[in-house]
Amino acid sequence: MRIAFLTAGGIAPCLSASIGGLIEQYNRLAPKADLVGYLNGYQGLLLGKSYHFPQKVRDNAAIFYNFGGSPIGNSRVKLTNTDDCVRRGLVRAGENPLKVAADRLAADEIDILHTIGGDDTNSTAADLAAYLAENGYDLTVVGLPKTIDNDVFPIRQTLGAWTAAAQSARFFRNVANENTTSTRQLIIHEVMGRNCGWLTGRAAYDYHESLHQYDWLPEALLAQIRWDIDAVWVPEMEIDLDSEIERLSDQMDKNDSVNLFISEGAGLKNIIADMIAQGREPAKDAFGHYRLDTVNVGNWFASRLKDPLGAEKVLVQKSGYFARSAAPNAEDLDLIKASCVQAAQSALDGVSGVAGLDEDDGDAMSTIDFSRIKGGKPFDIDEGWFTNLLEEIGQPKGKNVVAPH
Repeated sequence: MRIAFLTAGGIAPCLSASIGGLIEQYNRLAPKADLVGYLNGYQGLLLGKSYHFPQKVRDNAAIFYNFGGSPIGNSRVKLTNTDDCVRRGLVRAGENPLKVAADRLAADEIDILHTIGGDDTNSTAADLAAYLAENGYDLTVVGLPKTIDNDVFPIRQTLGAWTAAAQSARFFRNVANENTTSTRQLIIHEVMGRNCGWLTGRAAYDYHESLHQYDWLPEALLAQIRWDIDAVWVPEMEIDLDSEIERLSDQMDKNDSVNLFISEGAGLKNIIADMIAQGREPAKDAFGHYRLDTVNVGNWFASRLKDPLGAEKVLVQKSGYFARSAAPNAEDLDLIKASCVQAAQSALDGVSGVAGLDEDDGDAMSTIDFSRIKGGKPFDIDEGWFTNLLEEIGQPKGKNVVAPH
């Protein structure tokens, strides 16, 4: 038996650990199986670049738990985007990437393929699994749901999201000290999250809660309120910018600083429309998404807040790469290990799908059919922990502009 792994999309604090978890499961369930990693995701699959895990690595699989990133590498490749695959030299003109991938799996005698990635990775895995089934390839495909955005239907909690939130909060604990560098300081913390604000909301919550662990000295100008959050803006929330400017101006006058947590997708449609009107449409990736590194949502908001708030200094900081590259924390590692148990057993039983907590089945750990997996799950801003956070920082809850699942 030969079992292959691939990791794809952006990195998250679960990829290396998921490889370790799967290896440990197969050491127990199928010790004689050959374990293979396709290098750099679907790119390596198309190009036939792989790595066979030697016994020494298999005997020390727990070491993978201590690392972020992916030991076998990532890439962003959509197998149904033929033009992009041809342009990048992954297939020749006239070839179907799905067939090239299927033929490579057959030639490599792969019996089980594990895909570890987010909604784009697993939607591509679904396309591949369907192609394999429709064309007589005997192979089981089981995915693991990786994304720091926690935005995959119907997965309750995706791998790596808890850690990314905790690391984003950790990142801001240092950045917040910048409020002492000038009078009337505006600090914007831009957090990853194109369409889903869960990571921003949870990072803000974790940071706010962490402030209770400090001893404060208001008499020495070390008051919690100056280090605390003044606003949290996410894509699912209708933002009345004029009203918020009025509220934040009062905060600036009282505290001499304002701290904002903003999702990189907050107000994105309006920002992109503004850029297009100026003849500066951002570039898109292989999946048709606007590349957010060319949009800079934090800078856009900074340009519109600086003068109305009378900010003397503005600082925009992005925690994305810091947060997503971390090794998993204990909470995530428990979920990763449980997911690997489910994924390996399901694969050996010949059941394809995505191993995860099924929120349509009481959050039971199960293998969810690929047909039920899709991205774009919004953050429910009416969740109690988030509404309590907004109340504590004095921000109006606002209208939920995206209906939760």
